[in-house]
Amino acid sequence: MNDLIIIGGGPAGLTAAIYAIRKRVNVMLISKDLGGKTNYRLSLPWIEDYQVIRGLEFVSKFRNELEYLEYARDLDSVETVVRKDNIFTVTTKSGKEYKSRALIVASGTRQLRINVPGEKEYTMRGLCYSALSYAPLFIDKKAVVIGNDELAFRSTGELATVAKHVTLITDGDGQQNSALGRKLSSAKNVAILEKTSVVEVVGDTYARTVVCKDSAGAEHRISADGIFVEMALTPNTQMLGDLVALDERGRIIVDNANRTSAPGVFAAGDVTNTYAEQVLVAIGEGAKAALSAYDFLLPML
Repeated sequence: MNDLIIIGGGPAGLTAAIYAIRKRVNVMLISKDLGGKTNYRLSLPWIEDYQVIRGLEFVSKFRNELEYLEYARDLDSVETVVRKDNIFTVTTKSGKEYKSRALIVASGTRQLRINVPGEKEYTMRGLCYSALSYAPLFIDKKAVVIGNDELAFRSTGELATVAKHVTLITDGDGQQNSALGRKLSSAKNVAILEKTSVVEVVGDTYARTVVCKDSAGAEHRISADGIFVEMALTPNTQMLGDLVALDERGRIIVDNANRTSAPGVFAAGDVTNTYAEQVLVAIGEGAKAALSAYDFLLPML
């Protein structure tokens, strides 16, 4: 039996695993890959790696260590987590079972896609899912944001502080009455296309144009230097059932020590109710979760 199982191999999970290993905790990390979203980088003609705050040197170091320590990882997906008599049983997609005294959930989120022609082809080549990470690079550039809820409006707002022009394409109008919505509606460098649906993304080496249709059926072609799909983030918590408390967005609720509502269960990264899509934040949260798990386990070690 393991002392600790970590679900997820992104920045938070990798950091937690390395911290646990250095504390001599018997740990097993279960994830379909190592690196998570850091394995994907937006490519644009004017972007150089040094311009983006990624924290990749930390993630790469931790990933390399775990690739070497085969006994501490299993490249698989978690299907279920069950607690009985204070022992957690984690079952993977391949049917393996692991048991532990404590659990760290760092399973991240899934980005909703628009599922139109060209999206898959141009993903990370002019089209991506995190304006939060790349907005500072769009000084005097044109951007398109696609989405309906708070995330899309926030992304538009951040881009608008530096971009020459931002077009928000939304098939609803629910955020227009918010403080940010009202600000964007009056901004000279922002255009909001309401009740408009994207039908295609076209380009050459990079995504260049979004093709969309409004409620009257009229087609619009919007050219941009970058396209951001900012639909809702869906936390990967389906394997937990009702093990821990979730917020209204389905994210795991944690305290300032990354403890959840369930004793022995800790969580870190985008799956929790903290700032998402920031590698350095996830690294710090992973370290905190590992230290809290260690404090929990210490009387049993």
